[in-house]
Parts: sequence; structure tokens; C-alpha cells
Amino acid sequence: MTRVFAINGSPRLDKGNTGLILSTFLQGLELNGAEVDLFYSSRLKIRPCNCGHLYCWNRTPGECIHKDSMQEIYPIMKAADLLLIATPVYTPLPGDLQNFINRLTPLLDPQIRFREDRTRAQFREDVQISKIILVAVGGWWEPENFDTVIRIVQELAEVSGVTYGGSLIRPHAQYMRKAGQLTEEGQEILRMIEHAAQELVQFGEIGMETLESIRQPLVTKEAFLGDWYQS
Repeated sequence: MTRVFAINGSPRLDKGNTGLILSTFLQGLELNGAEVDLFYSSRLKIRPCNCGHLYCWNRTPGECIHKDSMQEIYPIMKAADLLLIATPVYTPLPGDLQNFINRLTPLLDPQIRFREDRTRAQFREDVQISKIILVAVGGWWEPENFDTVIRIVQELAEVSGVTYGGSLIRPHAQYMRKAGQLTEEGQEILRMIEHAAQELVQFGEIGMETLESIRQPLVTKEAFLGDWYQS
């Protein structure tokens, strides 16, 4: 059974577009046999990584000096096979989620090595995570608006020595709804998200065709700009 640790970085929790996309994806994972633990970064009490001395590497290996919500979820994360990071696109990440990512440092073994000419660490032996996946939602039109967020999570996977499982992104997600109700296109996107979950559990990856279907344009650039300035 695949164990998934999911973190929802949206301050709107389940009420926003990130919550809609993520909950659909997680339901698909569970329907296909995965075990999911979901947390919300804005509900956790996470102090910034600010000791300035990397105690978790140099003095108390694997242990953070801050005693907060992270101490409760470290064991759950260590036992997961898949780390799923879900976020809206801010500049580039919501603050609570950035704190969460920074506080993953104790899970890393500082015995560095070079991989493809880059200095890298890797997860400690007691961390089972083998893959990291991004689910990201944005309000702007173009997929390129996700590039910075994608690179942050991809770099996290690379520095941790695990597979980056890809980016499930949904630009201008607000167009999935009209007058508060899902459109036909919105419903189809949710069906494709469920299919993406099935592919991930069954094949270990999400097909590019599925990812492209999820990120397909729902409105022209011209219409998007017109709506933006009328709102």
C-alpha cells in the first residue's frame, strides 16, 4: 500500500480552488488503495528555521531544536512513501508552507555528494519518502506562471535524493466554476484529476497526456484580461 503525506499550503484550507483540486486528487488516491495523511500548513504551528547553526545537522543530528507542530508530523512523514505538496501560486509560496519546507532540513543527511555536478544531500535512512509531487493552482492565465513553484519543489526532490513525480497544475482555476457551480469543463478536469491519481498508484507516475488535459486553457487570453479588469 502506498502511504501519502499531503500538505495543503492554501490559507483557505478546503474552501478554495487548491482545496478542490487536492481533495479530488486525494480521493482518487484513496479509491485506488493509497493511505493518505492530510495536513494544513496554516493550521500547524511551525516556527521558522532560524537557529542559524544547523543544530539538526551538526549538534543534534536529525532533531530540530524547535518544539512545535513539526515534532508531531515528522514521524508520519518519515513513514510515507510519497510527499505531496499542494499550494496556490503566491510570490511564490504562502509563508506557512515555506516554513514547512524549510523545516524539512532535519530529515536530510548532511553527508553531501555530487549528482550531475550539483552538491546534494539525501534523506536520512529512517525516511521512507521516495517521491515528491506538486499540486499547484493559480489564478493567472499561463502555465508558465507556475515555473518558480515547480522549480522549488523539484529542487527539494533533487537535494533529497528522491524522484520528482511531476507537477499537476491548474491555471486560471476560477474558470472551472460559474456562479459558484462547476462548469462542464470543470467537471471534466476533476475527472481527469481522479484519473491522474489512478495512474500514479497503478503505474508510479502520471501520464503527460493526463497532465496536459488538466492544465488545458478554459478561456482565451483576451477574454481572461477582459474579465480581470471588469472584476
